[in-house]
Amino acid sequence: MRHPFATVAVAAMLLATGCTSSPEKAAPPAETSKAPTTDYSVWTAGRSTPIADPLYPEKGNAGLDVLHYGLKLDWKPDARVLTGVATLRIRPVAAAPEIRLDFTGLTVDEVTVDGKPATGTVEKAKLVVPAPVVADRPVTLTVSYHGSPKQVEMPSHRGDASEGIGMRSSKDGVLWTMQEPWGALTWYPVNEHPSDEALYDMAVTVPPGWTAAASGTPGKVDGNTFHYASTDPVAAYVTTLAVDRYKRIEQTGPRGLKITNFVVPKTDDRYLSTLKKTPQLLEWLEERLGAYPYPSAGALLNGSFSAMETQQMLSMGRESFRRADLRQFEAVLVHEYAHQWFGNSVTPKTWTDLWLNEGFATYFQYLYEMRLYGFDKAYLEKYLRERDAELRREVGPPGKPKAGTFAESNVYLCPAAMLKELNDALGDKKFFALTTAWAAKNRNTNQDRAAFIAFVNAETGKDFTKLIDSWLDSPKTPA
Repeated sequence: MRHPFATVAVAAMLLATGCTSSPEKAAPPAETSKAPTTDYSVWTAGRSTPIADPLYPEKGNAGLDVLHYGLKLDWKPDARVLTGVATLRIRPVAAAPEIRLDFTGLTVDEVTVDGKPATGTVEKAKLVVPAPVVADRPVTLTVSYHGSPKQVEMPSHRGDASEGIGMRSSKDGVLWTMQEPWGALTWYPVNEHPSDEALYDMAVTVPPGWTAAASGTPGKVDGNTFHYASTDPVAAYVTTLAVDRYKRIEQTGPRGLKITNFVVPKTDDRYLSTLKKTPQLLEWLEERLGAYPYPSAGALLNGSFSAMETQQMLSMGRESFRRADLRQFEAVLVHEYAHQWFGNSVTPKTWTDLWLNEGFATYFQYLYEMRLYGFDKAYLEKYLRERDAELRREVGPPGKPKAGTFAESNVYLCPAAMLKELNDALGDKKFFALTTAWAAKNRNTNQDRAAFIAFVNAETGKDFTKLIDSWLDSPKTPA
């Protein structure tokens, strides 16, 4: 996610410092997938080790490991009704008398477990299916549902927190979602925690003239049904879906990488020149982080006041940049693309280590802005230390976040300042070799602070434990 309060460059910042009844049930989407399989080994890449979150223990279920989500969705813009059939391939981690997942705001129509009828009730943002499960004996849960998605509250004081998080639709039927730390629960049943990553297949049916854009690799279009697949594991918060009257623009990136951008003609014309720079932006990142970790890239424009690193398909809120210098849009593209390495490919085990995502993305954004705006390392050092001191007083250190201050500025800038200290100590060559190795050797895994420190010390042959811990935990800016 982009920086919550600062959409301007570092240089500019320093100078300026400043359940309602359910709608009528819609027709279910057409069948689009092949006959179901009981060979769960095909989803091995979606195997995870779920854990309970210390900040938000009410979200997610550490007793379930979802291997694969098959989502067949139908969106009716005129009625603003979403109809879905979600098929979840689940590996129970522990025996339990029921299947419990995150889900809210939509009406459950039908539930089956391994093809047999079951019941499912939704209460307090949980879908509960009273079907006993046995550890490591996989089950298939299918849930049919419908309704108008409703956003939920974001536990933060961020400027964009008032929007709410999850899926929303506008009066004209346009649909989109922003959802960190959660929000996928507003449009499909999900184990909503970053420690449970899964594979995805989506088939989204929309009326003629509309286009569905989603996370994953764009696939075939069958009439008005759009397909997307994620063959690398995905955390629920970086899934996305948007439906609008999009125009699809394709490019080729480094090493033949397919890039697909979705824009609304006329509405998004001012962003086209910057989006066309995507191959060059990815080349700049690859020089410092190694090969882009996914088979496709791209971005969609939506009506949000934020931006999000949704996997393989960035979600860029046009309202953030409508009156902004386009260089800000370019810098935030770099930030969200950097997240494909940090946060998406290497994902934190719990939300306590959000700094592992945002610190890296912010630091690489700042490095890019040095080139974009023309300021030097001394200027960046001065800005980081001054702002770091303010944020530690206002919000606290980044390594000890509070449940009510999710993703506030301290988990962006303060760890970015720590990474600059590490960069200064190692020099560019060794630092970029370190960041490249971290992303490559931990690809498609969940990591935490202890793993990062151990990795840095092993790779460099030096003990940086004190430096990293002090920058993450100290109430004041380290000397």
